Amino acid sequence: MVLLDVFFTMYNGFIDVSFLITGIIFSGVLFYVSIISILEKEYRAFRVSLILSSVIIIPFLIIFFFDFQYKIVVISIIILLIFIALIVLFFPYRPKLKEGFQIPKDKHDERDIMFSRNELKPETEKYDSYYHKNPEKKELDDKFREKPGLLSSGSSMYQPYSYASAHANLEVIEALKPIVNGPVSENKIKVDPFKISSYIKTWCKKLGAHSVGITELKGYHVYSHKGRRELYGKEIKNKHKYAIAITIEMDNEMIRTAPKGPVVMESTQQYLNSGTIALQVAYFIRSLGYEARAHIDGNYEVICPLIARDAGLGEIGRMGLLMTPELGPRVRIAAITTDIPLVLDFSKEFSSAIDFCTICKKCADICPSRSIAFEERGEINGVLRWQINSESCFTYWCTSGTDCGRCMAVCPYSHPDNFMHNFIRWGIKNSYIFRRFALYMDDLFYGRRPKSGNLPNWIDM
Repeated sequence: MVLLDVFFTMYNGFIDVSFLITGIIFSGVLFYVSIISILEKEYRAFRVSLILSSVIIIPFLIIFFFDFQYKIVVISIIILLIFIALIVLFFPYRPKLKEGFQIPKDKHDERDIMFSRNELKPETEKYDSYYHKNPEKKELDDKFREKPGLLSSGSSMYQPYSYASAHANLEVIEALKPIVNGPVSENKIKVDPFKISSYIKTWCKKLGAHSVGITELKGYHVYSHKGRRELYGKEIKNKHKYAIAITIEMDNEMIRTAPKGPVVMESTQQYLNSGTIALQVAYFIRSLGYEARAHIDGNYEVICPLIARDAGLGEIGRMGLLMTPELGPRVRIAAITTDIPLVLDFSKEFSSAIDFCTICKKCADICPSRSIAFEERGEINGVLRWQINSESCFTYWCTSGTDCGRCMAVCPYSHPDNFMHNFIRWGIKNSYIFRRFALYMDDLFYGRRPKSGNLPNWIDM
């Protein structure tokens, strides 16, 4: 009898202490979140997490310090419910999407993209020819031509320093366009596919790339015709066997200001940086005696997001952009096509991103031009995917003067690459149930429609 009393006393003490420790852990985790949030300048998340950290410990302290009938029973039930909730939340339930990847039936024509259509000048042969073949697009395109235009001083988001910086970035990119291809060394060096693939990936990351992947170049990766400048209308015949995709991170603080000036400044900067890496790799490969062409902003022969997806770097999400596992859409992409022997990175299973995009719809809620669909994916050109309204999106760009970026800024995947957010991403990847919980918590901490961030002090002068 005495031993039984001692056992129950020890058990009650253990349960009591365990209950208090559980509360301290919950409170401590939320306090940690508040510290990370203030460092990230996410002030709403800081306030919410700090308040919750203070509030959540109160019921644990009250129950711990006050005695009442059936106290241990109540504590035991609460601990059990918490334990069950955590198991349910993190249980690795990952139902696969019914629909796998389908190969597009036709190639895309670069002449149809908004940047190409923006370059068409009224009363020119190209202009008349394009709208004769595509009369349904003329009325849509006339709307963006009525607006001030990208980086225009008359646009709604005009800010002289950031716009001038973006102009400078684009001028440098323009200067690089003629050297995306070049002569190949006659001295061909025999390479080991595994070693050269590893070397290129490691070097790219040392140069600043966030991720690098290799895939076989497929027909649907390549545009059918060029749509820009003096090569307008030229049929593309890229016979390279391999494609290397490079992603590079865009600064979170700059992107959070979207659609203000810093977003286009950062966007063009990372187009430049990714393009520079692609050029370096292409030069390197040609010096070994193999063909290589860099594909950089404004001088593409290929569709970089599709190459990146097939190279295992992410998935195409609701907003039509590449969703990377660590940074979501907050990246810029460049590519190199080549015939140097390489080892392929096969596309990884990333259906969790598609499932998350299916339920999230945050980008569609926030889009200023209402260009992002709320509906489920539909079959477009033989592929099940989402499609944005590119005309209304580009018209907003020409109104604001920037490339907007609101969808990228609010995407839950776009949070910084650190332990806290990576833990959330891990949960999203591994648990169907956790994805729904993570979306609710993202709305709670950051808001369903977050406000644009303030301009960094060094820009806002």
